[in-house]
Amino acid sequence: MLKELHDYLYHLEPTGGIPLKGTGIALGLLLLGKHAWAWRNAERAQAFLRAFPRDYKWGVVLLSVSFFWGMMCLAHMDMGEFFWLRKWFLMAVPAAFAGVLVYVREFLAVRALGCLMLLAAGPVLCAAFLQPQTTRLLLPVLAYAWIITGMFFVGMPFLMRDWITWLLAKPARWSAAVWSGMIYGAVLLVLALTTY
Repeated sequence: MLKELHDYLYHLEPTGGIPLKGTGIALGLLLLGKHAWAWRNAERAQAFLRAFPRDYKWGVVLLSVSFFWGMMCLAHMDMGEFFWLRKWFLMAVPAAFAGVLVYVREFLAVRALGCLMLLAAGPVLCAAFLQPQTTRLLLPVLAYAWIITGMFFVGMPFLMRDWITWLLAKPARWSAAVWSGMIYGAVLLVLALTTY
């Protein structure tokens, strides 16, 4: 079952994989929905953002999701000439996961979110790969933004705290961020429904 899921997400099935249209609709709804919620519940959203970087519980949840997703990829991905290392990675990664939960408590939520962003970018890029529509480029732009941001979150997690502080310092910045997310999500949703 996990192999089928892996092959579907990363377009390794002979019949294809995760569709461009479905990916566009799902991401459009996600962006539109979460930014609309943040706009309507600004105080709750801002309080959540302020607390998130040091919230260990969120770190455990997000890191666990990343761990299981990563293990699925590790167990089924093509490793080329390094296939003989698979069994060692399958033993080392769970040990590393447990070690991080115990010893890397500082900014764990940010690091775990960064890992999840890096993992989530793969299926999005696979869905848009070699598709004829020019509008598909909205998906890779989003995926590469996740990749770049995710790398910073993993390696320099304190930056998220600084970015949140900067974002919430002025109401105009918050409004610009929320409306930008809603507009991007709405455009992606409309194009997914009409051109994908």
